[in-house]
Amino acid sequence: MSEATTPWTATVLTLLPEMFPGPLGYSLAGRALKNNDWVMETVDIRGFASDKHRTVDDTPFGGGPGMVMRPDVAAAALDSVQGKTGTTGARTAIYLSPRGRLLTQTRVGKLAADKGVVLLCGRYEGLDERVLETRGIEEISLGDYVLSGGEPAAMVLIDACVRLLPGVVGDAAVLEEESFEEGLLEYPHYTRPQAWAGMGVPEILLSGHHENIRAWRREMAEKTTRERRPDLWEAHLRQRQSKRE
Repeated sequence: MSEATTPWTATVLTLLPEMFPGPLGYSLAGRALKNNDWVMETVDIRGFASDKHRTVDDTPFGGGPGMVMRPDVAAAALDSVQGKTGTTGARTAIYLSPRGRLLTQTRVGKLAADKGVVLLCGRYEGLDERVLETRGIEEISLGDYVLSGGEPAAMVLIDACVRLLPGVVGDAAVLEEESFEEGLLEYPHYTRPQAWAGMGVPEILLSGHHENIRAWRREMAEKTTRERRPDLWEAHLRQRQSKRE
């Protein structure tokens, strides 16, 4: 297969390759995987250990609790996938870490538009810093909390990217009105039955007046963002102001 037709590829470096594809084998991502719209690869980091015990971690210099992933083992696994090029001329290498920059829909869109990603999943207390410095790895976080390993975070990132690939979501218009697409959270949704639990549906949605419905949905999206995510609302206002200038 030529480079031009090579599917978007996610390569996951992990100590637990048996966790994949996991949930990614179902629903939209699963169907797209079977249709070869994207490719899933796993690399067992432990296979690059050089001793008979296949040791991948060691105690931290300076003392402290826990163990740290060895740089020689992790770097060898990474280099086996894309050499020492980091993000230059290759897929972006990402280390899932609570120390990383927060994953945003904008970043997801850029990753989905690329050739794919190489995801390094940490375990224990983390990864030797020298691997990050010498391999040009981007650190990404899902939020201000800690997981037991990078694998669940890798699945989230992959799913977010795969659903943006051409043809994966049947109606592309769905993607245009989702949360974060314009820096806003999505408006509320309603469906049948029209009356449920003593509650009805906003009359505007039953009017058939599409322009008024679009205006209402925009108003609700702004209201929800303003109330629930003031950080996003402020960023949205700044972006709107910059477009006017």
